[in-house]
Amino acid sequence: MSEKNVINTLKSELKFTDSSINELKIFHDCLLDYNKKYNLISKNTENNIWSRHILDSAQILKFLNSEKTNNIADFGTGAGFPGLILAIHSKNNKFHVKLYEKSKVKRDFLNKIREKLDIKNIEIKGDIYKDKITSNIIICRAFKKLREIIHISREMLKKPHKIIILKGKNAQSEINNVSLDHNYSYKLERSITDQDSKIILVDVK
Repeated sequence: MSEKNVINTLKSELKFTDSSINELKIFHDCLLDYNKKYNLISKNTENNIWSRHILDSAQILKFLNSEKTNNIADFGTGAGFPGLILAIHSKNNKFHVKLYEKSKVKRDFLNKIREKLDIKNIEIKGDIYKDKITSNIIICRAFKKLREIIHISREMLKKPHKIIILKGKNAQSEINNVSLDHNYSYKLERSITDQDSKIILVDVK
């Protein structure tokens, strides 16, 4: 999908404003510049950032209620996917996003973006295992296997909460290999950026 088509989708289907699109363009250019020196994203995706990374992240908005307060934790955010994209969309809405990233290089990049775009509704954190997680919504894109995410949910998170995971074509097989308690329910949604990829939605009571 071309940049123009992605932007049209972001505006028409996901309600990004002209202002937030401009901020995404600044973020896009900064990411490319930073990636010359540091490996924030794979080099072979640099020509497809709008679809592969930005739109892929933004589609999570379809599963969030913008009328309610969303206290979001993004596990393994990397260069800000998907959490930073959600924060840019919702700078004036009821979204508070904690970006968890172990890499100092990537945290430094996220801090530069936060300052450059004056994003006040994010916190940049380190290792999730060293923090007390109070978020009611967990999002993951390139984090760990589903089994480990469910383990974190059981051991570290307050209930109830919701987990939204962007996964590839092996989403169903990962679910089949995890034992879910009676208070866990899930469904799969198709990704809008890749017909083989899935979004796993887990509700935890």
